[in-house]
Amino acid sequence: MTLIKNAENTNLEKIFIYQEKKLREFLPRLYASSPFYRRKLDEAGIDPKSVRTLADLARLPFTTKEELRNGYPLGLMAVPEEKVVRVHSSSGTTGKPVIVPYTAKDVKTWAEMMARCLAMAGVTIRDRVQVTPGYGLWTAGIGFQAGVELLGAMAIPTGPGNTEKQIEMMLDLRTTVLIGTSSYGLLLAEEIHRRGLKEKIKLRLGIFGSERWGGKMRARIEELLGIETFDIYGLTEIYGPGISIDCPAHSGLHYWHDHLLFEIVDPVSGRQLSPGEEGELVITTLTKEGMPLLRYRTRDITRIIERQCPCGSPYPMTERILGRTDDMIKVKGVNIYPGQLDHVLQGTDGAGSEYQIILTRNQGKDSISIRVEGKDGWPADKLAGQLRKNIKARIGILADVEVVPYGSLPRSEKKSKRVYDYREC
Repeated sequence: MTLIKNAENTNLEKIFIYQEKKLREFLPRLYASSPFYRRKLDEAGIDPKSVRTLADLARLPFTTKEELRNGYPLGLMAVPEEKVVRVHSSSGTTGKPVIVPYTAKDVKTWAEMMARCLAMAGVTIRDRVQVTPGYGLWTAGIGFQAGVELLGAMAIPTGPGNTEKQIEMMLDLRTTVLIGTSSYGLLLAEEIHRRGLKEKIKLRLGIFGSERWGGKMRARIEELLGIETFDIYGLTEIYGPGISIDCPAHSGLHYWHDHLLFEIVDPVSGRQLSPGEEGELVITTLTKEGMPLLRYRTRDITRIIERQCPCGSPYPMTERILGRTDDMIKVKGVNIYPGQLDHVLQGTDGAGSEYQIILTRNQGKDSISIRVEGKDGWPADKLAGQLRKNIKARIGILADVEVVPYGSLPRSEKKSKRVYDYREC
């Protein structure tokens, strides 16, 4: 198979050629250093030196989150313990947490990728950056702080929660860049608006990640705070946040191809897909030492963008994350990603950004109800009818739609819960 559909895309071709060289260096090193992958490749009958091209990757087995959990706590560590300077962990909310060891080089690489993200978003040494994600075993807080410090900006490590203190620090320290989840960004924006503080704050940029968020939420945060926002992406298993970000052109998420090899595969068959085709993102960590990963299935749905970004950056792009394969819900024979509803809200005048999807089953028949916040001044019945029509046209399903007053759905300091599935209850 070919990974390039557009023969004129010389930039992407050069990137893939570069990554093939890095891959040929990576696999023998991985085989030699990781007992886990040596056993895995031996069982698959793969000689690491036989993998020469990106298409050859299709012969190699995937790595799954279940394997990482089964390796708890340090079963995938690929360096002597004395080289490990730090560990981080996933939340472990749906099973054993994943413990990720980092070498000094890993920590340095991660900080450099994060600093690239901040610079691409326009952060400079004159900025004061308020870091609201959590610290501790979670990667986000310390990852952002390391990038801010490497870039030379001022870090304000407030950590999560305590909205009163967050706003106090924002005003007193004249914060110019806000970092957090998009849900907390919206909560802070609405509270600042409620208090009439927009003209007193000095924010100019917002960098939000850790959850998928749509255009309506982005527009609302930008409107309330008077800032430009950027979507940042990452996973604890890879490094943490900072492996890709969108730029001022907002035409996709740039990823760091010198450290990370991205593939898109069919989430059902695992077949490699070409640039431009939508599927599951699979990542190989080309330079990581502590816990390198080969063909790690992220479960995130996106596609590699074939064109070069108008911003001029040489780094390739993916689309913003549409959703996760494990977030997909099937109703009346239709597969739905919550991100599809974001697109519907974006194209519906009067609809807010916040919604809930409620799934029920009665006598073996599935039902889907959607609660959506409506903006002030828009008739709820008329808006609900338009949303039903747009949902049917865009997603292909008839849904009951309830329009509720703006601000009535819950806000979160972490990630917002969108889907409530009561069909198994």
